[in-house]
Amino acid sequence: MTTVNPAATVAEPTPSTDISVRAYFLGQSIDLRAIAEQRQVQPSLPALLVVSIGDRGQGVLFSYGAVVLFGLSEAAAQGFLATLTPHINAPFEQPETEAATIRLSEVSSGKVQDGLILLSSLDELRLQLVADVMAKSVVLAHYEIGAAAVFDRIEPYAAELQHQRQIRVRGDQLLKQIGQTLTIQHKIVGRVEIIDKPELLWEYPELDLLYQRLEDEYEIRDRHSALERKLDLVNRTVETVLDLQRQQTGLRLEWYVVLLIVIEVLLSLYDLFVSPR
Repeated sequence: MTTVNPAATVAEPTPSTDISVRAYFLGQSIDLRAIAEQRQVQPSLPALLVVSIGDRGQGVLFSYGAVVLFGLSEAAAQGFLATLTPHINAPFEQPETEAATIRLSEVSSGKVQDGLILLSSLDELRLQLVADVMAKSVVLAHYEIGAAAVFDRIEPYAAELQHQRQIRVRGDQLLKQIGQTLTIQHKIVGRVEIIDKPELLWEYPELDLLYQRLEDEYEIRDRHSALERKLDLVNRTVETVLDLQRQQTGLRLEWYVVLLIVIEVLLSLYDLFVSPR
């Protein structure tokens, strides 16, 4: 693992320096190894790659599909993202994005207000923490939208249950809903590790307070908990509908068996009393 230089900065800062930062959630994953070989750099961590862009820009790339860019104009950012396209697995048609501005401030380091992030220093360590939090924020935003769409689709099922109506939906559609929620949970828990602290803090525990403040400012844990609750509710609703469908299917089969028995009895009676001998 390459050791991060705490003195490294995106640009030579002055007290009035503002640095733009843009986060993107581009796809299901990014092949960092191929990008590292192409640019002849060594990943800072197994799932994270820091690259220089032009004279003053920097990018932090995450294997789970997020990219955070510092010190680039919108045009320069789009130009860099275009170079990543061949290395993105299952790219999204409309990537989730989030922008902010970093400003030097001796006090209130880590405070975020109206898109302005205050930092006491622009060293690479602090920028990586900003990148980690913003990357998690865009991932959450993407799946919050996806979960809301799934929730809207299953809401009519809950309404029909409430009014004791027969639910008209195919089993494969319900299984698809379960699959979508499980995929989101796997992504945010297994790959992105939303509520886990970055490995950087194991080596630099003095930055833990800054990370906690950034995490609180972007409400990472609260949003994660809300998303988990919504996904759990979706799963419970869909599983309840599936159980009811199984019960209804079993009841229909029982009636079919009863009907066949009745028909067989009637045929036997016909043969005994009506059919000519």
